[in-house]
Amino acid sequence: MNTNKKGLKLTYISACLASMFASHAIAANENTSAKNSAKEPIERLAVTGSRQAYQGNFSPLETPQSELKIDLEALENAGAIDLNQALDLSASVARQNNFGGLWNSFALRGFVGDENLPSNYLVNGFNAGRGFGGSRDLSGIESVDVLKGPRAALFGRGEPGGTVNLVTKRPTFDTSGELKLSIGSFDTYRADVDYTTPLSDDVAIRLVGFYEDAKSFRDTIETTKQGFSPSITWNIDDNSQLIYELEYSDQKVPFDRGVLAIDGELGLIPESRFLGEPGDGPIEADVLGHQLEFVHDFNDNWSVLLGANYRDTSLEGFATETGFDGVVDGEVNRFRRYRDYDATYQVYRAEVTGHLEIAGLEHRLIMGVDSDKFENDQVVLRVKGDQFINVYNPEYGAYELPTPTDNTDKVEIQESLGVFIQDQISLTDKLDIRVGARFDDYEQTLNNRLSNTQSKQSESRISPQFGVVYEASEFVSVYAAYGENFRPLSGTDSNGDGFEPNQSTSSELGVKFTLNDGALFGTIAVFKVEQDNMLVVDDPTAFSFAAIGEAQSKGFEIDINGELTDSLDIWASYAYVDATIENSFFDANFGYTVEAGSSLLNIPEHQFSLQLVKSAELYGKAVKFGGGLVYVGSRNGFFGTDFELPSYTTARAFVDYDLTKSFGLRAEVDNLFDETYYTNSFADVWVQPGTPRSVRLSATYKF
Repeated sequence: MNTNKKGLKLTYISACLASMFASHAIAANENTSAKNSAKEPIERLAVTGSRQAYQGNFSPLETPQSELKIDLEALENAGAIDLNQALDLSASVARQNNFGGLWNSFALRGFVGDENLPSNYLVNGFNAGRGFGGSRDLSGIESVDVLKGPRAALFGRGEPGGTVNLVTKRPTFDTSGELKLSIGSFDTYRADVDYTTPLSDDVAIRLVGFYEDAKSFRDTIETTKQGFSPSITWNIDDNSQLIYELEYSDQKVPFDRGVLAIDGELGLIPESRFLGEPGDGPIEADVLGHQLEFVHDFNDNWSVLLGANYRDTSLEGFATETGFDGVVDGEVNRFRRYRDYDATYQVYRAEVTGHLEIAGLEHRLIMGVDSDKFENDQVVLRVKGDQFINVYNPEYGAYELPTPTDNTDKVEIQESLGVFIQDQISLTDKLDIRVGARFDDYEQTLNNRLSNTQSKQSESRISPQFGVVYEASEFVSVYAAYGENFRPLSGTDSNGDGFEPNQSTSSELGVKFTLNDGALFGTIAVFKVEQDNMLVVDDPTAFSFAAIGEAQSKGFEIDINGELTDSLDIWASYAYVDATIENSFFDANFGYTVEAGSSLLNIPEHQFSLQLVKSAELYGKAVKFGGGLVYVGSRNGFFGTDFELPSYTTARAFVDYDLTKSFGLRAEVDNLFDETYYTNSFADVWVQPGTPRSVRLSATYKF
């Protein structure tokens, strides 16, 4: 596969699309201006968003599950430009092993998915996190929704702790644009553009893109990232709307396993120390995706949503990585791998929503069908040998890089068909019950091209959900929820066979409330999640697994966000999570027994996020300033051992000043007190250090 040519072609196509859309937009604006000068202004529908699949029309107080919506304002106040930074605003989410910086991996309420794949997330209700397109940038994202608790009854196969859904920026019928240029520490340069305009009374477009070129606090590491997300909305008539979105991104990121502990102690080498080989070059990760949605309202009560999604991702390149033998006489052994990953993911869905009255009871229904196909093609070459490096005084390029040989060559195809229904019934004006279920018919095909073997299995599962919510007043509601979940498992056992899916049950109790006439919203919840058929390594040389793990997570969480006063906003999120293994088993990856009661990897018991933002005026101009902090407690850094990542607290501050209505400046500082900290690990030799104090200056022009 020639990814360089592919990237150049996609960049050229993106540039052509941008030029074409922009020229049409300018012409449309000129025509519209001419027409409007000759007649009365036309009342225009401003489309600010679209109906979210699988969610229905429910207010927060009448939803019997915990949800946290991180809107655009909260993201901007936090200075979040990628998904990891956004999810730091939810204390229920913990960072996990990020595959050398090449993907997003997170645990929700203590549980993470397949450690050999990125964490799955949704985009406008579509499964989109599966694949190998690199870490998700927030350039085209309007909000990040953390949907906690059991969701399988609607969304289907997923993680037991909940689901993350990204809502994209979509066209409006009011012309506006924004150009933002940023410069930051470690020679970081970035440009963002966001432009939306109508092409006619019924058609509008939006062009969103970014480009970033950056060095790093990590020695020798340099990255380039670019993305382009055009979309178009067509209001076919008063009752029908068609939306198309394209997603393209290209990232060149060196594979970086981070630092290591020496005899169990972190901090003996600087956080900047890179232990790979710069000569490997970067890994290239590409995404090309399409989403198409059609919405039609039959009447005031009933509507249909039809959708299709296709996403093609790839990841390719070399990496030299530290081995697991530890540091001996100041040196650590390494191995070299070449990866060529390709994945395609396609989803189709049809959903009907509406409400009706039966025997005096109101029923709000969501029902539909969806199908998806995920094809995961992986080729890995690997070579061991005497690839030592001195951790105190590394000498890069000390020897000719060895040529890796065959290690993995396989393709896995997962196909499924799901049918779902949910009914929320109003028993009284204050009491609702929610019942739902989903039936999934699932098939997995594994083709091991190295051994020339193939296996196939199929499963059928029903995932039920139950909920009850009581609105004690217009300001307070209490709820309870229960659900069952399953997730297909990738890979094979020692016989080359697939696994039965991972199974889980989840329950929660909570209180939701509003204060300040609805300006401040909060949720308090307690939860318990249990799962079995978790994958553990069975044979690391054959890269096979066994589905024998059992685990439990229980805890308490509180989220509060909104306006304390007319000029002071608060964002606060706290979670206590106790996540442990429930059974003992032998972990062949490291050659020891993991005892029951062991803490799960990278899950802190206590996590807290706080942000305060003050709005004011300075010399008659709007100014906004604020700050925040993130606290992460100590956590297991090497599964089944007593190696821990220490707790940390990082602080940030910013000031945003509008010089004119069109031009603004922003200055922000992250890790204000220059804390040394570690965000996640896989083992004591693969530990990701956090970024030291960094400064970013931005100028924004709105038009």
